[in-house]
Amino acid sequence: MYQDLGEFIQLLEKEGELVRVTVPVDPELEITEIADRVMKNNGPALLFENVRGSDIPVLINAFGSEKRMAMSLGVSDLAEVTQEISALISLAMEGEHDSLLGKLKVLPKLNELAKLFPKTVTKAPCQEVVMEEPDLNKLPILKCWPLDGGRYVTLPLVFTKDPVTGKQNCGMYRLQVYDSKTTGMHWHIHKDGAANYRKAEAEAERFPVAVAIGGDPVLTYAATAPLPGGVDEMLLAGFLRKKPVEMVQCKTVDIKVPASADIVLEGYVEPGERRIEGPFGDHTGYYSLADEYPVFHITAITHRKNPIYLTTIVGKPPMEDAYLALASERIFLPLLQMQLPEVVEMHLPISGVQHNLAIISIKKSYPGHAQKVMHAVWGMGQMMYTKVVIVVDEDVDVRNYSEVVWKALNNVDPGRDITIVKGPVETLDHASSLPRYGTKIGIDATRKWKEEGFQREWPDEARMDEAIKVLVDQRWKEYKID
Repeated sequence: MYQDLGEFIQLLEKEGELVRVTVPVDPELEITEIADRVMKNNGPALLFENVRGSDIPVLINAFGSEKRMAMSLGVSDLAEVTQEISALISLAMEGEHDSLLGKLKVLPKLNELAKLFPKTVTKAPCQEVVMEEPDLNKLPILKCWPLDGGRYVTLPLVFTKDPVTGKQNCGMYRLQVYDSKTTGMHWHIHKDGAANYRKAEAEAERFPVAVAIGGDPVLTYAATAPLPGGVDEMLLAGFLRKKPVEMVQCKTVDIKVPASADIVLEGYVEPGERRIEGPFGDHTGYYSLADEYPVFHITAITHRKNPIYLTTIVGKPPMEDAYLALASERIFLPLLQMQLPEVVEMHLPISGVQHNLAIISIKKSYPGHAQKVMHAVWGMGQMMYTKVVIVVDEDVDVRNYSEVVWKALNNVDPGRDITIVKGPVETLDHASSLPRYGTKIGIDATRKWKEEGFQREWPDEARMDEAIKVLVDQRWKEYKID
């Protein structure tokens, strides 16, 4: 894996996946327009080396393709990570349910995992320079869209600590710059960082926070991963990089941050303090509305001697963030299958902006099986936000949208096969009648059984005889069609 972001950039360049932009560019809107055009055309990562108002280069679209996303995790294909996690789960299940011999087989693997927990160091590249007077204006922070409330840090690794248990958490919550020393802290109510803050606020305690930017690219992915509560994102990063993440104690707050980070913002959030944050051109392709959020006060900024500012933009898909979501889809499929063994495959389409649509194929075993899967999905962590769940049979390719639509339109009787439920929805869902609460729909697009009330005979699909297909394959050149 990579020691730092610089190593990743070197590999991107070697693989022809990076373009250096040397002409002067403005961090207000201009970089966004350039990056948006590149993202929409499946273009390369961009390193802007001459950004007006700052000496720090800007890296954007670093994760903006399936190849670069895999490269960031140190694999040639995301399927490799899926296989590793599947193998780990299989070992764990074997050790849990099998004989003593089965349990002993698992021990070496568990011992290997124990070596991947975060490791504390005393010296770190991210603290090579300590700003005597912290000033956010020295960073090339982007204003992304014309109606944005200001400039935004868009790929921050936000570290907080549970004030009761002392466990650290890392999440990704945008930061709107208010002035040289304060930003908004966009904590959605359902997120772990917000939960930790509420505990501190209940005790009227000042809440320490640290924000890391850059470093080993796997860290940025880990901050976005939909992990269960209480699971350390840095442990996931260690598993993915096959090496523990080195962490260092901050200078002014009791939080540890990745030693490989390029830039670190240290500070605190006061209990009860709120300020208007937003609007912001969000990953839905619409502006999220302005609202009151906590305020992050910066007490120190530390950074490498030659830092790189890692950032992204979000908006109308496809955008770079779609590939971070694709990694989660692949990485967490085995965990979904551990809870729901009937699940064959899952896909979260890019246009569904990660939480509007899930297409799931299952091995159907009993009446109502599709409805069971829908409700289970709505009860699993961040999948509770999924607005539409389409369940198809195991022989359907969930990535072939034409096939999915064909199956759904042919297999669905709306009065029988559509399930509508109420529950929590994504904060960014602007269509729900109430903030964070609305309706979700499940569509059973599987073949129907008589036990499900289907009184007629389900028709066979029109399929060619396999022998004829083989014959035509063999004689294809004779037909001189192409």
